Amino acid sequence: MLKHFISVSGFTLLSRVTGLGRDLLTAAVLGAGLLADAFFVALRLPNHFRAIFGEGAFNAAFVPVFTRLHEAAGEAAARRFADNVWTVMVLVQALVLALAFAFMDQVVGLLAPGFYADPEKFALAVDLTRITFPYLFFITLVTLVSGMLNGVGRFAAAAAAPVLLNVSIVAALLLAWLFPSAAHAAAWGVAAAGVLELALVYADAARRGIAPRLARPRLDTDMRAFLRALGPAVIGSAGVQIALFADTIIASMLPTGAVSSIYYADRLYQLPIGVIAIAAGTVLLPRMSRLIAAGNDTEAHRAQNRTLALSLALAAPCMVAFLLVPERIMDALFGRGAFTAADAQAAGAVLAAYALGLPAIVAIPALVASFRARLDTATPAIVSLVGIGVNVALKILLVGDVLHAGLGAPGLALATATGAWVNAGLLFVLARRRQWAAPDTTLACTLAAILAACLVLAAATAGADTALAGWTGTLTHARALIHIGLVALAGGLAYGLTLIAALKLARVPLPKRQ
Repeated sequence: MLKHFISVSGFTLLSRVTGLGRDLLTAAVLGAGLLADAFFVALRLPNHFRAIFGEGAFNAAFVPVFTRLHEAAGEAAARRFADNVWTVMVLVQALVLALAFAFMDQVVGLLAPGFYADPEKFALAVDLTRITFPYLFFITLVTLVSGMLNGVGRFAAAAAAPVLLNVSIVAALLLAWLFPSAAHAAAWGVAAAGVLELALVYADAARRGIAPRLARPRLDTDMRAFLRALGPAVIGSAGVQIALFADTIIASMLPTGAVSSIYYADRLYQLPIGVIAIAAGTVLLPRMSRLIAAGNDTEAHRAQNRTLALSLALAAPCMVAFLLVPERIMDALFGRGAFTAADAQAAGAVLAAYALGLPAIVAIPALVASFRARLDTATPAIVSLVGIGVNVALKILLVGDVLHAGLGAPGLALATATGAWVNAGLLFVLARRRQWAAPDTTLACTLAAILAACLVLAAATAGADTALAGWTGTLTHARALIHIGLVALAGGLAYGLTLIAALKLARVPLPKRQ
């Protein structure tokens, strides 16, 4: 399992690194003003709907059914089921796309009502969303094919596909002079990426002999099981997106730049989530599904504990860095071109607030697997809605009167962090009550080791930041980047060495590639 985790994490890391390059170029070209705000709303809309109808809900319902069919009834039965779902998804997404184009003004107005006060910004957001929205059609089909590949133990192509989105946007921005504006260029890059991603995963599925085909839709037993699982999963995914919708809606009412501050902070916050949490959920769910189907709950829980420990160990240093030096990180990465020092300060405050929820966010996929591997998508959906309810209520309380800003964008991020902890806590309690999770001594010792390493990391980071300030202040070029790079090196060494020493002291075996 570790081998697949490394494979998915590696390609996801490549995706996040290229995504960072994309964001660096976007920040330099668009900054954090009108063009950026309009483009980020246009980018968020298809991604919101993708998360509702695509990877979140779809993977939860499709992967366990497909995996069980493949194991119990053979590849032919699994392919028939996949062809059936593929046909239904093509029809549904075509309908969603047609409705979105017909009512695009209303859709954008619902997501960003604050843009109505600036007709130029609103018109631009509508134009850009018309360009980006077809990405939803293609990426939903990408999710289906990726689920099939993951179900048969092929993870590389699906994990590599998001890299194409970043490459496509960068290429479009480099050709921005051919478009009405740089924001239009970036939007066309998004649209092109959907086609490229589908071509990549479909080609890999064809090589494996499992590429889905259009077929006459049938409401058979397997399809009914899929739809029963899909309904609650859609509700759960929709709940998460409600919170993100609330972020965009409230941010659109804040001064220009708030949407961009949230976007840039979220991009860094999503780096460990994408590399760690998504990889953990992608690898763990089919493995637990197979083990539980075989009646081996003990090994399933052991795999879950290992995944949870690894996820938290990898995410912890990111949390500490985001809390201690968020403004330096933002300045080092984005502080050039149209992105100002004030923009870095605003985005850094949002990043620090997000960081408080990072451990909970990376733990959720491993905790959710307890339920989804047993085809229970209803419980995670209900828990998600409870967390979202807390999240949205806090957004309203913390931000306060949008005219006076209240806590502003950092308040939105703090509410997100709190909602994540509520979600993770409830999942853990319910899984333990049903005996669907069995944390062991090894997990407890690993968590203690991570805590000790975090304390050493915090001291090393603060000390290095202070000690290096005098020297890097004399540099004329790349000062911020060199400073944060050296601080990260010092902190990373301190964290890694302390964690390894603590694990050895507690006699916890280090994970091995297998």
